[in-house]
Amino acid sequence: MSRTTDVVAKDRNQGKNQLRVGRLVKAHGLKGALKLELYTDNPERRFTPGAEFTLQVPEASPWHGKTVTVREYRVMNGNPVVFLNDVDDREGAETLVRAILWIDQDVDEVEDDAWFDHQLVGLDVVRDEVVIGKVARVEHFPAQDLLIVRAGEAEILVPFVKAIVPTVDVAAGRVIVTPPPGLFEELPDTADAGEPEGSDASE
Repeated sequence: MSRTTDVVAKDRNQGKNQLRVGRLVKAHGLKGALKLELYTDNPERRFTPGAEFTLQVPEASPWHGKTVTVREYRVMNGNPVVFLNDVDDREGAETLVRAILWIDQDVDEVEDDAWFDHQLVGLDVVRDEVVIGKVARVEHFPAQDLLIVRAGEAEILVPFVKAIVPTVDVAAGRVIVTPPPGLFEELPDTADAGEPEGSDASE
């Protein structure tokens, strides 16, 4: 699973900081179970019976503005699966597919490899020991999070995955990036990147 920004500071629920811990991927079986995509390093702690989650769903969803409570969490055939109160059959589970789960978080609570949005915004973005921009904001998507980096007048969308952002050093005020070619600059035309003009490959 790609690294995500598990901890966010948003007024999602009466101004409380919330932790994004998972996404309901698909219904599993006939008894209301749902497969989980985990955004937390400690699912056994997060998905204990009685744990209550705020739902991020479209406004048109019947679950909009509601919460769900864990009845049971287990791993089945290598997949994390959750059972929720009042979701007793596959039809009910289907109405929750793609919902993102948030839980209230204590301000002093920290998970490994996770940061508040406000901790990331304003950090220098460093590549090869050179500052190339600053983090302007963080965008959260189901598949992964994006750091929006302002480099001059441009905004660059940087996937917040360990392969591209291997180091976040809040104390030093920077993130280190190892982007693929072309992310922060235009690549040369194929013709320019070929054999030097006048060369003869047959020699």
